[in-house]
Order: sequence, then structure tokens, then C-alpha cells
Amino acid sequence: MAITNENKPTNAQVKGGAEMGTRKFVGVETNRRVLGLINQNLVTGSYPCVVNKRGLSETNGICGKNLHVPAHRPITRKFAAEIARYHQHCSEENKKPKIAVEAFSVWEDIPLTDMEENEAAKDQPVPMCLEQTEIVSNDKNQMEVEMEDIFEETLIDIDGDDAKNPLAAVEYVEDLFANYRKMEGYGCASPNYMAQQFDITERMRSILIDWLIEVHHKFELREETLFLTVNLVDRFLEKQGVVRKKLQLVGLVAMLLASKYEEVSAPLVEDLVFISDKAYTRKEVLEMERMMLNTLQFNMSVPTAYVFMRRYLKAAQCDRKLELLSFFLVELCLVEYEMLKFPPSFIAAAAIYTAQTTLYGVQQWSKTCEWHTSYSEDQLLECSRSIVSYHQKAATGKLTGVHRKYSTSKFGYAAKREPAHFLVQQNQQ
Repeated sequence: MAITNENKPTNAQVKGGAEMGTRKFVGVETNRRVLGLINQNLVTGSYPCVVNKRGLSETNGICGKNLHVPAHRPITRKFAAEIARYHQHCSEENKKPKIAVEAFSVWEDIPLTDMEENEAAKDQPVPMCLEQTEIVSNDKNQMEVEMEDIFEETLIDIDGDDAKNPLAAVEYVEDLFANYRKMEGYGCASPNYMAQQFDITERMRSILIDWLIEVHHKFELREETLFLTVNLVDRFLEKQGVVRKKLQLVGLVAMLLASKYEEVSAPLVEDLVFISDKAYTRKEVLEMERMMLNTLQFNMSVPTAYVFMRRYLKAAQCDRKLELLSFFLVELCLVEYEMLKFPPSFIAAAAIYTAQTTLYGVQQWSKTCEWHTSYSEDQLLECSRSIVSYHQKAATGKLTGVHRKYSTSKFGYAAKREPAHFLVQQNQQ
């Protein structure tokens, strides 16, 4: 029986089958039709042909060559041997793992033996419903992992973005603040020094600091200057008795010295005399400056709360609102004498914690903040409640200099924020 033109493979089909070795695939249905005709015309019933599910290529033995053999070729011994090798090769190919093809024809139903059915079952793609179930399961597992990552807070590298900034001193910034923590105790005044003063009180000291904050704001001095000024006042009063009429002079001279240390252009002595309503002469200012430097042994390099504020705000990943509110609260602490019992680093951390609580309405203290400050949330609560009480009364009474300063647009109206009343209420309950 001869192969008709209708079933005879075209040149395009033969060429496509030969190019499969270069990853060009033809429809399997066409190859099956050709092999089926070969089986009918050339092979007797004793040679069952198992159709290979993969596309044919030039490396597939006699399969590719038979496509060019005329249909009327007699079955010789040599040709029969080639057919036998073909069956053996096809059986071996069926046992190999199958490669998924991007574009393929629908497989025809072919009767298979039990062993071949098992091999074919391994090659069949997973049903779409099972694949979808597996994807959903994977998504669920991934979601659970992501939820665990959300609740498991990690430390943030706050210096990573400043690696190329030489002013950030990333290489030794941790060593710097470790040294600041060691030295802050030597630069603090005793919280009980007012007991040694015979003519001034804690209230007078608070009035002086509140006035100095206004003077500092009027002269538009740097923030570092204010914190160093307060530190010099307390350290001097700890070691030197002062009459009340000289207390304002002590404050002015402390600001003069801090300005010389921190500012590019310090205020003139005449400016300080004028701001005091000429209560003191130039000679008195210079004499007090000499006395203060000798009393403090010219030790001006001390870590103040400002130094720690900058570092801890960076750890808190703060924005402008949090920064201004934190400085408002810490300046309220400068006015209060009782806050001298806390070291500067502790006051800075408590002010930032209180500012976060005030802004967000919840108590939060991240692991990054706890790591860089070395203070836990429980340690800060007592000081934080005191800061909230200062915030509540900041606009009342006579000591309102800090509140007026931070009630302007320059400071983002930070003083007008509603205090975190619930922190104080928790302590009362």
C-alpha cells in the first residue's frame, strides 16, 4: 500500500523535524501521522511501534532518516535491523525525563502497557487545580513568614547612609559616644548643690535659666550654646557661693563663655551689658569671666544633652515634627532644677520617648533606640511622666519663655501640641 500525497510529509515538515535539535519544535501530531503510516506500510504486527512523545531530531537515530525513505522500499534485513534499533531507541527515550515545550499540540490517546502507563504518568504535567493549590499554599507560607518579619523588629543601621560623609565620622562614631557616656558624669553638677547656697534658691535658678533661653533666642545663637550655658551655670554654682544680685551676671558670663566656645561670632560684652539693662559694668563682666574660668579650671569640653539628642534622634528615624517637639521638651527640663538628678543622656532619651508618645498617642520605643541609648522603656517612664507634667504647665505661671519660643512658626508650633496626659494618668491609677 503506497503513501498518498495527502499523507506524505511535506518539505516544511521534514525540515522542521530536522531543526528540532536547535530548539525548534514541530507539532507532535504531524510526526505521529508519519510514524503511523510507516508502521502500517513497512512494519508487520510483530514490530509494535511506541510513539515517542518528544519531538524528533537528527540525533534520534533512524527516526529522522526514515522520513526520507520512499514508501515502496522493500523490507530488507538491514532495514529491519534499523527498525529494531529504532524501537529500542524510542523505549530508552521514553524513560528519560521529558522537557516541557512552550508550544505543543494536544496529545493523542495511545494504548500503553502498564509499565508505559507508569512512565507516562511521571511525564504528565501536574493538573492545573493541583498547581493552583500548591501556589496558594506557598503564598500562605510566604505570608506567614512576612507577618513574622513584621512583628520581629530588627536593628536599623543608622549610619549606613553616611558611610561616604566624612563629617559623620562613621568609622569611630560609636567609640565617640561610648566615651561621652563615660565622661558625662564628670561634667554634671550635683543635684543637691543648692543646699550649699546661702542666698539663692531653686526658684531663682529656674527664673534665670528661663530668661537665658529668651536671650539665647533673641541673639539667634546655636543650640549647643544654650545647653553649654546651663551646664556652666550649674557647675559654677556648685563650687562657688553667689549672692542673688550677682546671679544674673553669672548667667550672662556663662553665655559669653559658651558663645566663645561654640559660636563663630560671639556676642560682644557691650551687648550683654545692654541686655541686662546696664545692671553690670564691662569691668564686672570681665572679672566674673576670669573667676568662672578659674573655678571650672578651664574645662569647657563636656557632653551635654544636646550631643546625645542628635544621636538619639537619628536612631529614632525622626522627622521635623518629632525633632522640634523633642527639643521643646528637653528645654523644659533645663529650667527644672530637679532634673539634675538625671544624666544628660538619660534626659535626651526621655525627651525623645515622650515626644514620640505625644505625637503618636501610643507608647513606643524601638529596639534601635534602646540599643543606641542603652535605656529601656521601663527605665524612661518615670522621667517621661515628669516631662509630661512640665508640658502641661508650660503655658501657665511666670516661667513661660520656652513655651513662647516654641509657639512660633519657626519652631513648628511645637508647644501647642496636646500633652500625653495618659502617661500621667497611668501613674495616678
